Amino acid sequence: QPVEATDDAFWDQFWADTATSVQDVFALVPAAEIRAVREESPSNLATLCYKAVEKLVQGAESGCHTEKERQIVLNCCRLLTRILPYIFEDPDWRGFFWSTVPGAGRGGGDEDDENARPLAESLLLAVADLLFCPDFTVQSHRRSTVDTAEDIHSIDSCEYIWEAGVGFAHSPQPNYIHDLNRTELLKLLLTCFSEAMYLPPSSDSSNTNPWVQFFCSTENRHALPLFTSLLNVVCAYDPVGYGIPYNHLLFSDYREPLVEEAAQVLIVTLDYDSSTSSSPTVDGTTTGTAMDDVDPPGPDNLFVNYLSRIHREEDFQFILKGVARLLSNPLVQTYLPNSAKKIQFHQELLVLFWKLCDFNKKFLFFVLKSSDVLDILVPILYFLNDARADQSRVGLMHIGVFILLLLSGERNFGVRLNKPYSVRVPMDIPVFTGTHADLLIIVFHKIITSGHQRLQPLFDCLLTIVVNVSPYLKSLSMVAANKLLHLLEAFSTTWFLFSAVQNHHLVFFLLEVFNNIIQYQFDGNSNLVYAVIRKRNVFHQLANLPTDSQSIQKGLQRKKKTPEPISRTNSQDGVSMEGSRPAAPAEPGTLKTSLVATPGIDKLTEKSQVSEDGTMRSLEPESSQSPPEGNLPSAVSDGEPWSGEASHPRRDRRRLSSASSSGQWTPTPDWVMSWKSKLPLQTIMRLLQVLVPQVEKICIDKGLTDESEILKFLQHGTLVGLLPVPHPILIRKYQANSGTAMWFRTYMWGVIYLRNVDPPIWYDTDVKLFEIQRV
Repeated sequence: QPVEATDDAFWDQFWADTATSVQDVFALVPAAEIRAVREESPSNLATLCYKAVEKLVQGAESGCHTEKERQIVLNCCRLLTRILPYIFEDPDWRGFFWSTVPGAGRGGGDEDDENARPLAESLLLAVADLLFCPDFTVQSHRRSTVDTAEDIHSIDSCEYIWEAGVGFAHSPQPNYIHDLNRTELLKLLLTCFSEAMYLPPSSDSSNTNPWVQFFCSTENRHALPLFTSLLNVVCAYDPVGYGIPYNHLLFSDYREPLVEEAAQVLIVTLDYDSSTSSSPTVDGTTTGTAMDDVDPPGPDNLFVNYLSRIHREEDFQFILKGVARLLSNPLVQTYLPNSAKKIQFHQELLVLFWKLCDFNKKFLFFVLKSSDVLDILVPILYFLNDARADQSRVGLMHIGVFILLLLSGERNFGVRLNKPYSVRVPMDIPVFTGTHADLLIIVFHKIITSGHQRLQPLFDCLLTIVVNVSPYLKSLSMVAANKLLHLLEAFSTTWFLFSAVQNHHLVFFLLEVFNNIIQYQFDGNSNLVYAVIRKRNVFHQLANLPTDSQSIQKGLQRKKKTPEPISRTNSQDGVSMEGSRPAAPAEPGTLKTSLVATPGIDKLTEKSQVSEDGTMRSLEPESSQSPPEGNLPSAVSDGEPWSGEASHPRRDRRRLSSASSSGQWTPTPDWVMSWKSKLPLQTIMRLLQVLVPQVEKICIDKGLTDESEILKFLQHGTLVGLLPVPHPILIRKYQANSGTAMWFRTYMWGVIYLRNVDPPIWYDTDVKLFEIQRV
């Protein structure tokens, strides 16, 4: 039966209890009970929510000076964290927090303006106030206790930023009670924002999350200090424990849960589709309607706005160093086991790094200005290599590749890759001596040849990255050169070329790589030239690819009963690095969340041409040189999302031939001719024509069987004047689009859902943004 809102004794029992933890609240308030109250006595649930928010508002007003008040605030906080997901999962309740509660004004009669606020707004503003509450979540600046307590409305929260870093020089004394209280409030904030999980993925990524929109608007007077606090807490965190190895074994770390929560809140507030914003396009007009003129420049979301306006070198340095330190943490683990606390929030960090580069171009240029970018690259390659066989980590693979695709659109990234690779992070890859470019190619080869088959849509992206950096690679090692040729060999078999409509794109990408290196970096690349000469038959076979129906059918028949996408036999893998473990598949029973399909490479990128002086200009799509069918989706068959795959174990057998079995597409002679005639083989054929006779002559004259002599000859050879005129360098730069914005949203919330297990905030609620599956 409904309980009167005025019956304080009844409602107070929910938060008056002295010592509870958030885990206790979850245990005491079971899901079934919340749902029962929601269905059977909705007015009680409404009153409970209203009362709990009212208590938070009162706490924020008074400044929480007594232990009792703090306890009430924390308990209301925990209770709301428990209940909100059940409000969100029911469409009829979703609007509840955005309504004003009738007749619930304090003291009945005097309706002041404050009470006309929707409940959600009162809740968010109270949480923001409480996050800068002296002696509760921040250090008080008052010296004596005799002084009257600070008035929470007169304090300037910018003086109470939680950690030194961007825009704040003073690092407050660590206080673990404050850290715990902040963590509980941020947990509630994250739960408020999680309404997004209960809406199905839509192609219209512009539907903004009302909770985030309000919290990050000018209505929140703490927006700037809170954004700065979250960013600084994350980037200043050092899991080694004040720099002393093994320290974390002695002291419990109260900072880490706060850092995790801060990282999650930060990436959710930055969930903003930059492709729909009114930003100048290439031709200088804005992509937006005339209506946009009234808006102030920059997004209304202040967090996105502040992030995009960071510009001081020392701020960039602080952020980059912090992110690199945290991303490298699992790698440090491997050569000093247990010396540092192993952090688990690398996926959130990658999303944060992505947002930084996407929203703040100055930061992107800063990252690429020095070889510090390699401190981000190496951990990403480590994660990619480590997760390649694990289907529960497909999302991690995607974000790693997206970041590298974004970086590879800038010339400096290719140049930086020439730095010798000396860090010996144990990785399950062949031992090699060379540069970071070699490392990248070897890891990509490993992903393509021995990764999980769900990674296939990424092949286009992986090879696009290699194409983008290829004109700048001064000297590839023999191991990397052989890997590239092995990929070409695998992708140019007739059954592979004829079995899906877009497979030939991979051959085009690889030929482009060889052409770029031969035309622009011939001098240092004798290893690659030698590998091309050794495998010359692959190029001849491509040039003589049969196009008649009979040969096409024969090529398709060659497919074995269970085609391995790529044979591993003829790739000399050699010994893996010492101390490395092979990439393991997911443990059975691992939970994973589904992802939406990513756009094809042509939607993800736009072509730019590099001019003589190194500047880039965008190419209009009409003039693009790409093979036909460029507008097909990537290898997700018929654009269906992968989430369905859990129920079709047989689909895994289809491997690379998905397109032929799902659509009724069959290769025809005209189709083969349409792209075969465009294969860019001229440069390589000319190279072979000139060099093969010379190399053969050396071998005959000197009776050579030794590689080193031939390599020496190739090192001093030159093809100046013999090759066709160098083609302009084409770079495919990542471009923001609503498809990737939606992908990031589902990926990010999936990570947050799976990472919040204690307490399990969203577990077993009716989430719509993704499916939860067991491996």
